[in-house]
Amino acid sequence: MIKVAMLSFWHVHAKDYAAQVESHPDTEITAIWDEIPERGKAEAEKRGVKYFDRLEDLLEDSSIDGVVIDTPTNLHRDVMVSAALNGKHIFTEKVIATTVKEAREIIDVARENGVKLTVSLPRRNEGYTLAIEKIISQELLGDLTLVRTRLSHDGALAGWLPEHFYTKEECGGGALIDLGCHPMYLARLFLGLPDSVSATFGYVTSKEVEDNAVAVLKYPNGAAAVVEAGFVTARSPFFVELHGTKGSLIYGAPETDRLYLSEAGKPGWQELPLEQDHPTAFEQWVQHIQDDTEATENLELALDLTRLMEAAYRSVRESRPVPLADLK
Repeated sequence: MIKVAMLSFWHVHAKDYAAQVESHPDTEITAIWDEIPERGKAEAEKRGVKYFDRLEDLLEDSSIDGVVIDTPTNLHRDVMVSAALNGKHIFTEKVIATTVKEAREIIDVARENGVKLTVSLPRRNEGYTLAIEKIISQELLGDLTLVRTRLSHDGALAGWLPEHFYTKEECGGGALIDLGCHPMYLARLFLGLPDSVSATFGYVTSKEVEDNAVAVLKYPNGAAAVVEAGFVTARSPFFVELHGTKGSLIYGAPETDRLYLSEAGKPGWQELPLEQDHPTAFEQWVQHIQDDTEATENLELALDLTRLMEAAYRSVRESRPVPLADLK
């Protein structure tokens, strides 16, 4: 049995990850720490497990095998490096870090200490993503010329998103670095890394961070990807749109969970089946611990996600497209 400590319940999905630990046959929660003690103690009492006042004491506890990290994003680097130096396997919410420098440091320290690190990138493992990858590999779309990915909700309008999700210092940003992570890593998965990124932010509800965002990824062959995210859209579906020299592909709209292909020379749109989901990122993390393997693709995608996010936020600050080569 893999004994897991929950490090913070700051993130909106922290309780979902706790449920994954509790439902997996090979993992159990045995300890909790939180940067807000009252919150952490309440969660520990609810589960009947030990609460640690000091993170250092928890990480030095040899009975704990791994940690699930849901701290504020600005704590990721310090918490993960400390966990890795103490030999704790790490499952973490995205983004792994807000800069390439910090992300590389986390990954390097984990590898040097034999720590199995996996980043939660859930939509990478969904059946629609796998089906789209298959269609791309079969060259049914020809050469891709445009990818558009969108994920948005009404959290800032309806008031259900936690207020701390609008804190720039803790989050590193707003809609793009939170929801936008998912359409961003999918764009990277389908088209690869671009030459440059430009972004524009909107502040519809006058929060400290953006609640409406668009990023454009430019590729050397003339292709482009448009990544959209927001906290101010009431009815927007999750949406993936791919266009190429031979055909087009649409997922998510107007009917949710439907995949449609239109090929040159063929009339209308053909509905295609989805692939079977891969194991979740958490399940893969557990398997990596048990098999002594590394989440190589996951870490590459997570590092590239940070690279794209860093470029997008720098683009807004500097009002210009940012070449990825500029990121040190």
